[in-house]
Amino acid sequence: MYDLIIIGAGPAGITASVYAARKRMNFLVITKDIGGQAALSGDIENYTGYQFITGPDLAAKFEEHMHKFEITLKENEEVVELKKKEDKVWVKTNKDTYEAKTAIIASGKRSRELNVPGEKEFKNKGLTYCATCDGPLFTGKDVAVIGGGNSALDATLQLLKIARQIYLINNTPTLGGDAVMREKVEDAKFVTVLNNAQVTKIFGERMVSGIKIKRQDREEALSVEGVFVEIGLIPTSEFAKDVEKNQFGEIRVNPYNETNIPGIFAAGDVTDVPEKQIIIAAGEGSKASLSAFRYLAHS
Repeated sequence: MYDLIIIGAGPAGITASVYAARKRMNFLVITKDIGGQAALSGDIENYTGYQFITGPDLAAKFEEHMHKFEITLKENEEVVELKKKEDKVWVKTNKDTYEAKTAIIASGKRSRELNVPGEKEFKNKGLTYCATCDGPLFTGKDVAVIGGGNSALDATLQLLKIARQIYLINNTPTLGGDAVMREKVEDAKFVTVLNNAQVTKIFGERMVSGIKIKRQDREEALSVEGVFVEIGLIPTSEFAKDVEKNQFGEIRVNPYNETNIPGIFAAGDVTDVPEKQIIIAAGEGSKASLSAFRYLAHS
């Protein structure tokens, strides 16, 4: 029986673990991987204390900080169910079942899929959801980035140093996202922005060789060897069936990171807290841990 189970080890989960360790709580961290979306980010210029740092480097700093403490970590485990029964929180994973007095859900978000023909067939065969992870595989090649927000802009900026030609496929009239990033993308020589365009198909033989897009009621094919899907993220919250969520699947929390179920807290991108930023997720993780500690002290 643990005092606390933290689900996820991105910025929110890792920060929650550091605060739980400093409060001498008996706790467990369960996660599929370490770093979360931070590890998949490119260049970061808005995390206080670092004028410039890459996503993987910042994630490594987080992990290093976490390992300064004696933390029980279950890595490569996926949570499939979370329930509260008789004042205990039960967490079931694909490998085991654990129980605790409290839990913090910091499971973050995952990439949204296009749901077009060819997407599943060419996943990891030229189609990817992570420019940071797979960008170097496309050195000197023509690629397409699908999306028009910060994720797509970040991927495009990373690929500027790698790819030969980048097509940015955006389904709205203009690009969104951060103004500074947008200007850099629009000024880049090797980027062609195609607004009001929708991807209708990914095609190729063994590997991706192109995509079909629809613009102004006309369909055309683009010859590319890489496709980076960057159309946003969806919260990883399905396992918490009894926890109240909004229309986007984000877990509803109050200023103390409490959910509708006493003893179950949530933090970071999986919640309905506005603005999905690394620094905000980290701050929310610390708050959730302090709230869990306070709950234990009064229960």
